[in-house]
Amino acid sequence: MTHQEHLLPLLVVEDDAAIRELLEEELNDAGYDTLGVPSAEDALALLSHTAVAMMITDVRLPGMTGIQLLQQLRQSGSELGIIVITAFGTIDQAVEALKLGADDFLTKPLDLDAIREAVFRVLERQRLSLSHDTELSQFHGIVGKSSGMQSLFHDASRLAKSDAPILILGESGTGKELLARAIHQESKRHEAPFVPVNCASIPADLMESEFFGHVKGAFTGANEARRGLFHSAQGGSLFLDEIGEMPVNLQAKLLRALQEKTVRPVGGEREEPVDVRIIAATHRNLEKEIEQENFRSDLFYRLETFSLRIPPLRERGTDIEHLVFALIDKHAEAQSKQIEQIEPEALNSLLNYTYPGNVRELENAIMRAVTLSEEGILQHQDLPERLREQASQHNGSEITPTLTGEVLPGTQVPAPAPTRWPSLEEVEKRYIRKVLEATGGNKRRTAEVLGIARRTLYRRLEDNEE
Repeated sequence: MTHQEHLLPLLVVEDDAAIRELLEEELNDAGYDTLGVPSAEDALALLSHTAVAMMITDVRLPGMTGIQLLQQLRQSGSELGIIVITAFGTIDQAVEALKLGADDFLTKPLDLDAIREAVFRVLERQRLSLSHDTELSQFHGIVGKSSGMQSLFHDASRLAKSDAPILILGESGTGKELLARAIHQESKRHEAPFVPVNCASIPADLMESEFFGHVKGAFTGANEARRGLFHSAQGGSLFLDEIGEMPVNLQAKLLRALQEKTVRPVGGEREEPVDVRIIAATHRNLEKEIEQENFRSDLFYRLETFSLRIPPLRERGTDIEHLVFALIDKHAEAQSKQIEQIEPEALNSLLNYTYPGNVRELENAIMRAVTLSEEGILQHQDLPERLREQASQHNGSEITPTLTGEVLPGTQVPAPAPTRWPSLEEVEKRYIRKVLEATGGNKRRTAEVLGIARRTLYRRLEDNEE
């Protein structure tokens, strides 16, 4: 698929309406979508709910300056590509902007070719960085560049080296089994079996037999001896998902198996040695379950010594960008499809949704969208309705870049009062507006009809507003 910089819009922060529109149109002509705002405050408001590929900002702005905007974004951890422009360029300003993390610094009067080249350079650096970071931010297939995930990967790698039981905590859909598999792969047991079992899916009356096996004749229907999950995982790892659902009486036997490294099959008369590493997981608050006498405190303390918490997706910052593109590639390959484009509206919805179902919900949404996509384009309508609805709520507060007072297509311009002749300037203004209306607001075409340069048109429109 195409790179992200061709999918997200570029944000132009410029209080001079004519220059802002000139920049937007030049960038549109270069193949980029754009959003334009007149102040740093508007930029921050827009960035709070809209993803953009990069930002171009003037230094001199009403209220907060472009340098202050740059500083605030960098202090918040934003890695957004930023180009700073100013008519008052000095070496000191350039050095300050670059020290604060600006990607480039350009001066007015603007060289539009230089702007396009600078934008291309910044986006290309971002693309290469994203590609490199994605390679560096994988832990056995789990993608995560955020500090929380990097810390998790570090701790999981260290704990994998021991044989101690591990407890993985996290909301539903965060990827607890993926992390358990990664720990197994990092451990010295990686060549032995990894056996996953969901404790919530096994009937309580069969659970003991499932875990520890049974001898022939142990109960009605036990026509032959059967080895349990502990024996199936011999030498490897047994993953107990949703351990909070395990009956209390079986918890006692699990604790004994952990301490003694032996199990007794149902109906058996002797303990049998097992060599199994236990990795457990739950989305429940086990301390509350202990208070309600649904979980044994001694088992909890045995497991909790080495616990890992997977942060929910809403706490993982820019990880969602990496996940979106990685999952699109994954499911496109699985379905033998080539996704060449993703609509900006669709991408914006994916990046800004809150994901109560975490990574699982994100993956399901992308799998659906890839399945429904046609002609290599992942469209907004392909996403689940709940994502589209949340996005529409955001869009209701988005800032739409327009020239203040601009006459929109279809709007009638009032005729001058019949009691006086209009001035030449007024006639010119109305004529420009009429041509602009006739071209559907296309300023390039309007300038061609009028026989003037686009810069002249922008300046005339700006003068008309004063």
